[in-house]
Amino acid sequence: MATELKPPIFLIGNYRSGTTITQKLIGLHPDVVTWYEPKTLWLYADPARRHDEFVKADATEKVVRYIRNRFLDYQLRNGNRQIMENTPANVLRVPFIHQIFPEAIFLYITRNPFSYISSMELKWQRAKSFKGLLRLLRETPITQVHYYAGDVIKQIVTKRILRRKYTSIYGPRYRGIDRDLQEHEKLTVIARQWARGNRMAREDLARLGDGRVFTFRYEDLIQEPELVLQRIFEHCGLNCSGEIARTAKEMIDPGRQQKWLRLNPGELAAIIPEVRDEMAFYRYEIPSLLVEHGSRPTRAPLAFQQGHPDIRPSR
Repeated sequence: MATELKPPIFLIGNYRSGTTITQKLIGLHPDVVTWYEPKTLWLYADPARRHDEFVKADATEKVVRYIRNRFLDYQLRNGNRQIMENTPANVLRVPFIHQIFPEAIFLYITRNPFSYISSMELKWQRAKSFKGLLRLLRETPITQVHYYAGDVIKQIVTKRILRRKYTSIYGPRYRGIDRDLQEHEKLTVIARQWARGNRMAREDLARLGDGRVFTFRYEDLIQEPELVLQRIFEHCGLNCSGEIARTAKEMIDPGRQQKWLRLNPGELAAIIPEVRDEMAFYRYEIPSLLVEHGSRPTRAPLAFQQGHPDIRPSR
């Protein structure tokens, strides 16, 4: 009898939102193998597309067969363990993923937008590493390598030769990002990456129905790692042993929440309109420092709208 693909666990979360540490924590389980950002695999349906938004219609029979076979191959090459996958740009293509893997288990993580914006602004300044380039090419079908070569060369020229502050592009490519890069400041584009990615993921995941998604905040994971990790494992049908919980607690670094203070508060206050509405859904408040620079404070809703999962860990 042929080996079947076990239901993959997909961690949906924007760039710089704690997806990497969360993946490592889940990967502590002996029955789980993690797959770190096979970016080009998800672009197989249309590698020439200038944005990362894929929908159900993109999941043709050929695409479904190819991606599921790649997952099964990865599962078999790694001791037939259940795959836990994390590709941040997937915040823009939940319906596409669900069409390919209707049996999938979904996790969703979000992070305070100001911490995200600060971390992303630094990432926009760095060219892709040689290690990252090799990983990208290793996951790419040989017939599609040429689609990515141009972007890599452009990034190298931008940073290494022209010595510009920012790379040509980094992070989730929402529809219209190329135009926004020409018309707006970088922080505005980064804020839109957070807001649009989070909104699409939140709305698309809510459509999957009750019980299909476990949603949590990065800040809650950092503050209460054992509690949140226990609930993550329960949602995935896995046992969180005491040893795993203790190891996870040792891996957590709680001292990374205020790095956004390095940015100009006036510039941050100016982009609050880009993130204000989405912040309310996750109960994030506008810092008083930014309120003083002309922003109006946001009061988070007492309860989510029907169909939106509660992000607070139960006690």
